[in-house]
Amino acid sequence: MSGHTTNLPRILIRGARIAAELTERGQDPTTSDAGPTDLRIADGRIVERAAQSAGGLAPQDGERIIEADGLIALTGLVDLHTHLREPGFEQSETVLTGTRAAAAGGFTTVFAMANTMPVQDTAGVVEQVQALGEAAGYATVRPIGAVTEDLAGERLSEIGAMAQSRAEVRVFSDDGKCVHDPLLMRRALEYVKTFDGVIAQHAQDPRLTEGSQMNEGALSSELGLKGWPAVAEESIIARDVLLAEHIGARLHICHLSTAGSVEVVRWAKARGVQVTAEVTPHHLILTEEMARSYDARYKVNPPLRRDEDVRALRRAVADGVIDIIATDHAPHPSESKECEWDAAAFGMVGLESALPISMLALVNEGHASWAELETLLSQRPAEIGRLATGEEGVHPASLTVGQPAEIALVDPNGSSVFDLTRLHGRSTNSPYLGMELPGRVHTTIHRGIITFDDGELADRAAVAQTPPEIGADR
Repeated sequence: MSGHTTNLPRILIRGARIAAELTERGQDPTTSDAGPTDLRIADGRIVERAAQSAGGLAPQDGERIIEADGLIALTGLVDLHTHLREPGFEQSETVLTGTRAAAAGGFTTVFAMANTMPVQDTAGVVEQVQALGEAAGYATVRPIGAVTEDLAGERLSEIGAMAQSRAEVRVFSDDGKCVHDPLLMRRALEYVKTFDGVIAQHAQDPRLTEGSQMNEGALSSELGLKGWPAVAEESIIARDVLLAEHIGARLHICHLSTAGSVEVVRWAKARGVQVTAEVTPHHLILTEEMARSYDARYKVNPPLRRDEDVRALRRAVADGVIDIIATDHAPHPSESKECEWDAAAFGMVGLESALPISMLALVNEGHASWAELETLLSQRPAEIGRLATGEEGVHPASLTVGQPAEIALVDPNGSSVFDLTRLHGRSTNSPYLGMELPGRVHTTIHRGIITFDDGELADRAAVAQTPPEIGADR
């Protein structure tokens, strides 16, 4: 026992429908045979669960009661691809503001990308980022280590030291840049294989994309913007799946965006290669046509692609070729976006909008059930990132008794205009402002603490009592 004690609240959730039980694609959850369920939370864990058809759970003195009739309960969402910007770029985002945005989006864990300043390429920096997350309290922050020193693509970083540090890094990426040297990529895969780590590759051949501004095609020629060819992504993925097969190591493909990339990953999986892939919400719904506006909110890396690519990505999610949805939340200050297209930064914020966009593109179109959406946004990214589960962990495998209380309650009904009031980070470069989006996150619970409460962020003093790790005293 470490002697750590907490005064965590007791919570009773009454009448939620459990996402894992909603297995029919495109269904209206209110007509499901899966009935409402009550969940009791105490000491940061789910301690009781009962179907309302069997009598449910009676309220107890001192409990906070959440009436969840019409809501869907998912395990807390996990984002394998978030840019928190701190240290070094606090004008765009901080760990505190980024995790507040995460809580508003139903996320209880985010993996923080390495392109900070200094770069997260040493044990000291990743431990600093993790500590900032613990101090904020709104979500678990798992640092991603850089593959190469200073993201320069010349020498491997301190991969082993980061893996053995207090942060226990298991995901490594030079995201924002591609590990383009094949020998360096091979050595990185060999290294992470020794401790079951994974390389998350930003697949972009740098020579094929010099000065590129949008997807290459007839539209880029019409608009006078230099094109970004699909083959720049597909060729790197093809090379890397062959390297991963040769080494027998785990490879993860960041923000896959083209129909051709889908087919490369499909082929690799059929061969038994240990490859996983993510898609962003924006690549599931937005197309290159948005560039006609010259509104730099739509400028992103990789670029928005053709309608045919969007449809192929949705099918790949439905087929299981794409494993997870990741936001690639990339905040930028207004001056980096409110300018001419050529000068603007690449990237969009996405934590608060990820779930509504995923509903719109996948659930409402019949490509995924609520159970599958939970897997895409929670359980599978937790597995790829090697988050611990159960007694010693911080993320539940399911909403079952004994698991840490990591829960997102979602109202799937109705729709509303996505506006600035929905954004809780430091930057506002969302491509969805003014769009009518379905559903909303109602409540987020992180380690037994309510971090987002019916549309309002919890006070920081309330979330600060969250223990560093549920189960650590056992």
